[in-house]
Amino acid sequence: MRRELPTELRRELLALCDELRALASKSLARSSRAALLRIAAHGAGDVTFALDVPCERAVERWHARLARRAPLSVLTEETGWRHLGPGRSRVRELADGDHGGWSIVIDPIDGTRNLAAGLRSAWTAIAVVPPLARAPRFADVSGGLLSELPTSAMHRWRRLSSLAQRPTLELHEIGRARPLERRPLRVSSSFDPRAPGYWSFFRYTPAQRPLLAAVEARFFERMRRAHALELRCAFDDQYISNAGQLALLSLGAYRMIVDARALVAERARIPGTSSKPYDVAGALAVARAAGCVVAAPDGAALDFPLDATTPVSFAGYGNARIARAARPLVADELARAIRAAQR
Repeated sequence: MRRELPTELRRELLALCDELRALASKSLARSSRAALLRIAAHGAGDVTFALDVPCERAVERWHARLARRAPLSVLTEETGWRHLGPGRSRVRELADGDHGGWSIVIDPIDGTRNLAAGLRSAWTAIAVVPPLARAPRFADVSGGLLSELPTSAMHRWRRLSSLAQRPTLELHEIGRARPLERRPLRVSSSFDPRAPGYWSFFRYTPAQRPLLAAVEARFFERMRRAHALELRCAFDDQYISNAGQLALLSLGAYRMIVDARALVAERARIPGTSSKPYDVAGALAVARAAGCVVAAPDGAALDFPLDATTPVSFAGYGNARIARAARPLVADELARAIRAAQR
């Protein structure tokens, strides 16, 4: 049975997202693109840019404040896991997450490069895990939260949540406290192969692009033959944010998103940057709650340890009908390309 997130902790997470959005907006207004993308540190999981720093510090303050009341574990790309709880006069470090409290996985800004350049939104991505007596995995995630960080040219932003029993979408206007719109978040169950839609293989790493482009070409040809997919209406989008990709899948804009970078690096021995659990755990949880199908690109069930270092690949499909058509073809063509690369 799913354990509900305490109401007060849910409110605190929403308030944290509001603070992070305000901090990011202030940084965008005050600094140049070059200054925002200056490398400030090399964290436990990834590079930390100057734009990330105020938000990372805000998460640390938030964690310390809440840990005065009850034990709380937080995973970020900068520090990895930190386990804090009440002490006699101040918060104290705990040995691990076996403390009876909740665990939070957070990427304060997923899509820093896009946001700093003014190309498109970044997202705050959060996953929540109920109390456990062992190290948590993705299968333990009970809910997710995606909060949009708009560019300086935008006046609206979205929040997608599966923290409560029913997933919701909210549309907000900057400077207005109440949402403009709030409705259930649920994808359509239909699949019209002639309708326009986005079917994307994420190709961030230059060295992996030839293999992934070959997989993509063969996949679309097989989808055309087997399912009459209208290829003129099968669009591509290279959104440099896994949270953004999975938000668009949950909203029905994407039909499919495949990020196979970690799989290709491991099996085809073509190195490249890949996603980590803090990038994707919350977004995958939201997509799954919205009715999307999330899996490993090779077709297997998706699970991974929640940490700052494990490379993660995933495939997201807009609904069960799309997954039945596309999932085996994605897995087959990836396996074929990897076998060829291993020769």
